[in-house]
Amino acid sequence: MSSAISNVRPTPDQVLVDIADYVLKTEIDSALAYQTARSCLIDTLGCGLEALEYPACTKLLGPIVPGTIVPHGAKIPGTQLQLDPVQAAFNIGTMIRWLDFNDTWLAAEWGHPSDNLGGILAVADWLSRNAVAVGKKPLTMRDVLTAMIQAHEIQGVIALENSFNKVGLDHVVLVKVATAAVVARMLGLSRDEIINAVSLVWVDGQSLRTYRHAPNTGSRKSWAAGDATSRGVRLALIAKTGEMGYPSVLSAKTWGFYDVLFKGQPFKFQRPYGSYVMENVLFKISFPAEFHSQTAVEAAMTLHQQLKTAGKSADDIARIVIRTHEACIRIIDKTGPLNNPADRDHCIQYMVAVPLLFGRLTASDYEDAVAADPRIDVLRDKITCVEDPQYTRDYHDPDKRSIANALTVTLKDGSVLPEIAVEYPIGHKRRRADGIPLLEAKFRTNLARRFPGKQQQAILDVSLDQNLLESMSVHDYVDLYVI
Repeated sequence: MSSAISNVRPTPDQVLVDIADYVLKTEIDSALAYQTARSCLIDTLGCGLEALEYPACTKLLGPIVPGTIVPHGAKIPGTQLQLDPVQAAFNIGTMIRWLDFNDTWLAAEWGHPSDNLGGILAVADWLSRNAVAVGKKPLTMRDVLTAMIQAHEIQGVIALENSFNKVGLDHVVLVKVATAAVVARMLGLSRDEIINAVSLVWVDGQSLRTYRHAPNTGSRKSWAAGDATSRGVRLALIAKTGEMGYPSVLSAKTWGFYDVLFKGQPFKFQRPYGSYVMENVLFKISFPAEFHSQTAVEAAMTLHQQLKTAGKSADDIARIVIRTHEACIRIIDKTGPLNNPADRDHCIQYMVAVPLLFGRLTASDYEDAVAADPRIDVLRDKITCVEDPQYTRDYHDPDKRSIANALTVTLKDGSVLPEIAVEYPIGHKRRRADGIPLLEAKFRTNLARRFPGKQQQAILDVSLDQNLLESMSVHDYVDLYVI
């Protein structure tokens, strides 16, 4: 006969405690982290502005009830919308992620830590407008950068050793966790209340990766992070009311996250929380492509130019071998029909074929008009991926974190072009000196999509000056983006 289960309330799981103590007690003293966070901020907002050109994105934006006006609500950059913080987080988060062009973190789990800006900026703007309305001091953009560094760190450090994709769960669970923690601190919650908020996240049923993989790949992958960051805000607000948490939400036998959703395994940690993730985050600068393919696209662009110089084209190609890492094969090595833009930007064969054919890869190249070109699928069928174990090791090596791809092209006449190998994409920390000027150019391009020249310059004057940006109130900065 089994013994009765103890109903003594346990102490909180250490994972919850460590997150709460980090956001409350750890001082971020890394100038590099703040400089990188500023670059991350402008790049992330720029990605959101570009997404506003796509009706599939904008149809999801706005208040839940049309016509709703929220006094002192959070404003949505590039629009005239002003919403409650939960719906604002969804709007900003969806814009940010729509085109798969914001930053990336690759480890045992991958993801896009800047997705958390949806919740961070919405709450910071909302808090600032309400503070000013009652004569109090608003938050500054340094507060936003600090929250970004912390959210990056929480999401990224958990991802280093813990693979949610291998148990079928989507990485946006970590967006929800990170947003809830940093937003709870911004809202002034106590240590116990922050622990409660984070526990509420883990007790949620988590998103499946169904929408990221064949044969179901679809556009939810473009708003899943907006959903997650808004849910993090909602749960932090619930915890603020004094709502109880669930201290052993991870470790409880039978009913806890580990037993129900993580094959009974506790989380593993490689390092304590600091500012490592923001300092080492990967920027998508050149191509709106799933990050495991970035170096492959770069190599394909080089090959396109070589073929052109030699008087040849993609029509002369007999086959292509992509030497790559295991994560790339697991996520984006895809054959068969591609049904929508979300399907195409998660297919390495498509992302290599387009630049080989046209010498470019832009967000519009995933749309039906371009995908209808029959030459793309002909070339896709000639592309094969093979794993290089060393590339896989280098991908996981904390001192390298490479995302290597190498392309070998065999022509129809039997000749083989020299392999083009790229280990580190332009957005990697090892290529920051080359990447930041291009990142700023990308931001300028995205501003020009939405704003007249005078307004573009006003945004640039603040955004490219670290000290000026950090000292500016959040609501004043967001107001620069109202059109």
